[in-house]
Amino acid sequence: MRQRLNLRAEIFQGSKITGRMSSWKKMDKEELEKEYSPSCWSHRMDRSAVIESHIKELTKGTMKGRNEAHTKLDEAYGQGECEKLDIYLPPTPSTASALLIYFHGGYWTMLSKELSGFMVPPLVKAGVIVVAVDYVLAPKGNMDLILSQVRRSVAYIIQQYSAVSGVYVCGHSAGAHLGAMVLCTDWTEYNVTPHIKGALLVSGIYDIRPIVYTSVNHPLQMTEDDAVRNSPMAFANAMKGVAKNSEIVVAVAQYDSNEFRRQSQEYYQAVKAAGFNASFQDISNRDHFDIIEKLVEENYVLTQVLLKMMTSK
Repeated sequence: MRQRLNLRAEIFQGSKITGRMSSWKKMDKEELEKEYSPSCWSHRMDRSAVIESHIKELTKGTMKGRNEAHTKLDEAYGQGECEKLDIYLPPTPSTASALLIYFHGGYWTMLSKELSGFMVPPLVKAGVIVVAVDYVLAPKGNMDLILSQVRRSVAYIIQQYSAVSGVYVCGHSAGAHLGAMVLCTDWTEYNVTPHIKGALLVSGIYDIRPIVYTSVNHPLQMTEDDAVRNSPMAFANAMKGVAKNSEIVVAVAQYDSNEFRRQSQEYYQAVKAAGFNASFQDISNRDHFDIIEKLVEENYVLTQVLLKMMTSK
């Protein structure tokens, strides 16, 4: 036990995750629960309404995406029931196309690729291939299995689309956590070299230790050791899956919780300090949900960030 505790401390000290990143430890259970309940913080509507609206907007946007792109739905990247991809191709795809891999949010327990095609219309219009990834949800799978699936999905995509001009990653909320973990993957065991050229991480959680002490953990059943091992903040200075000059954009909403905002700011600072080409987007008048929903709109600031990242190289 003492060895595990020492290793845990060593990992977080080495990543400069001590100090403010541990301020959550001073919160009582009720405060911590609220800070990690994004639906409590919307300025537009109450908790149940904002989640209902979110699912409605994702559904509508994905239907639009499927109508405007050539699709290859439910392509298997593994043998598991949930190991499937939805692939959205431009009307005239070329080998010079950029490819965006999207990981959905939902606190590792809800949502799916079926609601993940909403950003497709403006991206396929610009010639980008979009791939939405499904993964097992808790309690059917734990965090280690989820991350194993996500990494295998990336390896599969790289093998299938080796001729694209560049691979990019996008994730929202828990999906931003998964995207950030992809960036620090050692790909030697997967026999691929992704050369990920950029990432957009939106309203993510990068130190998942606080989750262990909230109701979110009931289906996940993580220990703090599990959380340390699977926290991208702990590996911000050792991201093997991305080159130093690759663009990493960390975005957060004005009406995200204080903890989500702090985590985004501190993850960005850690990535920047590690020498990566990182930038920070603080999106005004948006909450945890519409900050990602608006990717359906071509003129939305984060859509423009993605388009510039993927089409200007």
